[in-house]
Amino acid sequence: MEKSFEEKEGQPVNRFQWFLFVIAIPALFAIVVALVVLSFAGINVFQTASELGEKIPFVSKMLNEDEQPSVEEYEKNIISLEAEIQDNEAKMEQLEAKIESKDMEAERLELEKTQLEAQIEELTAIQEDNKRAFKDIVKTYETMSAKKAAPIIAEMENEEALKILTNIKAESLAAIMEKLPSDVAAKYTELLTNESSKQMP
Repeated sequence: MEKSFEEKEGQPVNRFQWFLFVIAIPALFAIVVALVVLSFAGINVFQTASELGEKIPFVSKMLNEDEQPSVEEYEKNIISLEAEIQDNEAKMEQLEAKIESKDMEAERLELEKTQLEAQIEELTAIQEDNKRAFKDIVKTYETMSAKKAAPIIAEMENEEALKILTNIKAESLAAIMEKLPSDVAAKYTELLTNESSKQMP
């Protein structure tokens, strides 16, 4: 009974050993010998197998998936990326130039603004000086006797005379008008009337 059990237990081992020694090892040996012989004959077995594999649809797909990019493809990718980097750098330079140009424009406008403000201040100061000077002139005519002021007014241009006559006190104006020749007094009376009508709403 024990012997038959051992025989039954040893049968699968014997079959595996038989497969190993009779089929597997000789087949592997035959493949190795074939590879050696073909390589000595100058046939690149792996390249031939790859070419045959490309013709078979399923195998070619697997080969293409496993295939790594070539050095040329890497070089092309590097050149493409370098070109992209240069393009981006050129765009950045253009943007920087635009920013610089806008900064310069802003500085120029700021300088112009400062200059204009200085001119306004200067003109305002001149205007204030002119106002003070004109007030002084008016005061001079008000303090001057009508007998002396009238001939000077008569010799003036209409616009200048009118400026003084419209700004002096009413008493001084009346006194000067009395001393002016009648035709000149009439002319200035008309001009003063027109001027006052312009100022009325």
